[in-house]
Amino acid sequence: MMTLTFLGTGDVRQVPVYGCECSACVAARADERLRRRPCSALLEVQESREKTRGQEPGRKPQRVLIDGGLTDLAERFQPGDLKAILLTHYHVDHVQGLFHLRWGLNDLIPVYGPDDREGCADLLKHPGLLDFRPPSEAFKAFRLGAVQVTPLPLNHSKPTFGYLFECGGQRIAYLTDTVGLPLATAAFLAPIPDLTLVIDCSHPPTAEPPRNHNDLNTVLDIHRQLQPKTTWLTHISHEMDRWLQLHALPDGIRVARDGESFIVDSGWK
Repeated sequence: MMTLTFLGTGDVRQVPVYGCECSACVAARADERLRRRPCSALLEVQESREKTRGQEPGRKPQRVLIDGGLTDLAERFQPGDLKAILLTHYHVDHVQGLFHLRWGLNDLIPVYGPDDREGCADLLKHPGLLDFRPPSEAFKAFRLGAVQVTPLPLNHSKPTFGYLFECGGQRIAYLTDTVGLPLATAAFLAPIPDLTLVIDCSHPPTAEPPRNHNDLNTVLDIHRQLQPKTTWLTHISHEMDRWLQLHALPDGIRVARDGESFIVDSGWK
C-alpha cells in the first residue's frame, strides 16, 4: 500500500504571494488551509500483511521525501524517519530545506536526483549528512525497499526528473516541474494501467503555450493521453487558485492541498 501526502503544493512564489491582494491571496491569509508552500510530497509504503505477518505490530512505513523545498525539514522529520530523498531538480524552491538539514548529527540520508553538476550553490560540494548518490539514469528503475522507482525525464529549464513509483501492482507518477511531457516519457507511461498521476499545473488555461510549467489545457491533454485513474494537480500558482474560485474541473481531475493524502492500495486482505 502506498500513501502520498502533499507537503507543499505551491509554485516558487507560494500562496499567498508577498504583497498581493488578489482574491486567492486574501483568502489564503484568512484561512490556513488555503495556503500553498513549496512543492513537495512524502511517499509512505507499507508492505502487505502477508509480508509483515509475524513482525512487530505498528511497524513504521517506509518514508521517502520528494523534494526538499520546505524550510522546516529538521522539525518535521526525526532522525531515521526518511529512507531517502528524491529530488526532481535543483531549483532553490525544491532544495532550500536541505541547506539546514545537511548539518545535522545523524546517519547519512541517501539523496537521488538528475545529473546536474552545478546543483544548487554548494550543496554537492558540502553535503554534510546528505549522501548524494550517483545521478539517476532516465528510465532505469531502482528499488527503495518495497517500492520500485523509475526516473522520468521532464521538460524544464534545469535537468529534471519525475518519478514512477510501483508497489504491489499499484503505480503513482509524480511529474513536476514540467511543461508538457517529453515524447519518450509519454510513451513510457501511456501503456501503464491503473495509474494515479500527480502533475504540475501552475497556470490556468492560457491562449499562448506556457514556457516552463503546465497550464490547465496542457494538463488536460496529458490526462486524455495517459488515461490515469485520477490526476492530481500540484505546483499551483495564485493565478490558478483565482481561476479555481470561479470554475469547476472535469471528472477525474483533483486539486491537491497542503497536508492532503491519498492511498493507493493493491487490494490485499
